[in-house]
Amino acid sequence: MSRSRKTNARSGRRRGVNARTQRLITLARRFGIIGGMVAFIVWIGAWLVLSGTVTRAVNGAQHKLYDLAAAQGFAVKDILVEGRVNTDPDVLLALINIEKGDPLFAFDPDEARDLIERIAWVRSAHVERRLPSTIYIGLTERVPMALWQNKGKIRLIDEEGVTLTDTDLAPFKDLPIIVGEDAPAQAPDLLALLEAEPLLAERLEAATWVGERRWDLKLKKGMTIKLPETDVGFALRRLARAQEDDGLLDKDLIVIDARQSDRLTVRTRPGAVETYRAGTSGEL
Repeated sequence: MSRSRKTNARSGRRRGVNARTQRLITLARRFGIIGGMVAFIVWIGAWLVLSGTVTRAVNGAQHKLYDLAAAQGFAVKDILVEGRVNTDPDVLLALINIEKGDPLFAFDPDEARDLIERIAWVRSAHVERRLPSTIYIGLTERVPMALWQNKGKIRLIDEEGVTLTDTDLAPFKDLPIIVGEDAPAQAPDLLALLEAEPLLAERLEAATWVGERRWDLKLKKGMTIKLPETDVGFALRRLARAQEDDGLLDKDLIVIDARQSDRLTVRTRPGAVETYRAGTSGEL
């Protein structure tokens, strides 16, 4: 091969290498520009999200849709509440935070339900939008069981021991008073047994949980009844029968001790102790 041909071959190879290198450089520049653009777009997107611009824009568009729907008749005209007895209506309306004329679709039923169920009186709530213009709130309220006296304070509680209120207790003055640290947990069983014995229940003023094991009942006339630790229902039935037969609870007594299964021991006001056997008719 002549010298000129070898020179041309080498020159061709150099031109080929240079062309490939140039193409690589061009591609690298293009990808660099594209990568930079992508990075810039990502940065802009992150800034918009983190700054709240996107959220504000979405919320703004959403509220415009709510206002448009309200203008077409989907605005709040009525707030219907069922099941409310003791729940403060002003507190209820403050929590749902909506007024007549507001866009119906701007109201969030789930959020409202969560807030309403934080009210002490409310056991559960059902909240919904009713097209075209009504908000419905259905309440299941807790039922007051007793007034709980503990550490010098009186609270209104339900059967689960949940404190309903410690103010404005006058409407509940006829409920029984229970006394003691653990009285709320024990009271439902006692009060259920007393419901079966109305002659005793109607005279009850207070019940004290004694020694974390048994009850003392204080009647409205000032008489105290000492109940046993077990078989409380049987003891209450004996007392009710003694009242039916002999009017025991109407006598001038200070204490009736029902802790023994075979007898009732009573103490009269002068302090004399006598034994009363249920079923006899003798005077004490």
